[in-house]
Amino acid sequence: MTEITVYVEGGGNTAGQKAELRQGFDALFVNEKSKAREKRGSLRFVCCGGRQQAYDAFINALNVNQGGINALLVDSETAVPPVPADEVKDAVIRVAHLQAKGGTEGRGQGDGWGFAGVVSNRIHLMVQCMEAWIVADPDALQEFYHQDFKRDALPKQPNLENASKKDIYERLRHATENTQKGEYGKIKHASKLLVLISPDRVSLRCPRFRIFRDWLSGSI
Repeated sequence: MTEITVYVEGGGNTAGQKAELRQGFDALFVNEKSKAREKRGSLRFVCCGGRQQAYDAFINALNVNQGGINALLVDSETAVPPVPADEVKDAVIRVAHLQAKGGTEGRGQGDGWGFAGVVSNRIHLMVQCMEAWIVADPDALQEFYHQDFKRDALPKQPNLENASKKDIYERLRHATENTQKGEYGKIKHASKLLVLISPDRVSLRCPRFRIFRDWLSGSI
């Protein structure tokens, strides 16, 4: 029996907010959760709030839950090198991004996290932020925001990992500012939108989302 636990950045400061985001992740990865149950295993998302809290919870789990498969999923915050032709090497890129101590444009100081003894393919990135997943499916956004949603304001590039976090947020703000639900807010809207977006559509425009899904399926 395989037990997979993914420690995720996000969810706000309260238990209720974390629970809402977890429900969004459960809906987005419902197929993977179903496959895990079919094999008498489990797939669980733990929304931890801040990125440091997610890292700390992940490292703690490596010590107290050694019988399960523990993974970390956080925003990259800034650009990451493109996925190489050999995707196995991408795990090295992801780990190196989070190990870096030096600052980069738009990020300030790097995380400088240690991953001694950690299996590198259990470290995953939302590039450059979770909102890249959300804007990958304009139909879902249109369904959620309805009237006065400015679909044309969303990023157009096929690979959304090339879009900066700042640009994604600004375009999402502009697309939603005049809707009845109001301007996009992570705490207000993200969990509800995760329920609606198509994981297949996200996979087409966010390569590391696809890599994460593939890793989940392989681990199950």
